[in-house]
Amino acid sequence: MATKAKVAKSKLKAAEIAALYAQLAAERPDPRTELDYTDPYTLVVAVALSAQATDVGVNKATKRLFAVADTPEKMVALGEEGVANYIKTIGLWRNKAKNVIALSELLLEKYGGDVPRNRDALTELPGVGRKTANVVLNEAFGEPTIAVDTHIFRVSNRTGLAPGKNPDQVEAVLERVTPDTYKKGAHHWLILHGRYVCDARKPACWRCGIAEICKFKTKTPNPADAPKKAKPAAKKLAKKVTKPAVA
Repeated sequence: MATKAKVAKSKLKAAEIAALYAQLAAERPDPRTELDYTDPYTLVVAVALSAQATDVGVNKATKRLFAVADTPEKMVALGEEGVANYIKTIGLWRNKAKNVIALSELLLEKYGGDVPRNRDALTELPGVGRKTANVVLNEAFGEPTIAVDTHIFRVSNRTGLAPGKNPDQVEAVLERVTPDTYKKGAHHWLILHGRYVCDARKPACWRCGIAEICKFKTKTPNPADAPKKAKPAAKKLAKKVTKPAVA
């Protein structure tokens, strides 16, 4: 994960933070992950598969995978090669197939096939890091955790909401400054805002609901307001070619 982002020169104040979240909440009253899942187990697998892959791509792969293996028992029975055959369209599929089998085996061995509702226990699962654990705790169990991915890292730094040099720093600041009312939805609001509005290369500041709150000065203007360039005139011939007169 990239850890570089343009940082706002000043941090948001408490009132501004509350206003930022209020606006994001108004735009998306019921924020959810865009990964398809049916229970904590399929969510763990989907999030583990989503590293360096798009949610759309993961959903296409898991639609077929979960149709035949949606429990740890079925996944282990499918085997590493079997899992690999379903996820070859996403990045790092070989290693991910290995991790899916390993985490499924550990869930059966240590937790009776259930997904633990504990961050430390979750991060012991192969292929599950702190970010994945936080997503599962938030989405599956309703815990007020914030998983910092590239989108959240970028938005937090650009806006001045939670500046930090790395994801852990940003997560710590977000947990400290985010009002309790908004902690459960904060992860989804920030990630979706970063994905669809605050783009890495060309943020759509002209249609951003929190643009006036955001401390980042380099706002992107509306392309529609840019002066239209005149079409280049047709090139004139250097010499006018005419047919020679007939004698």
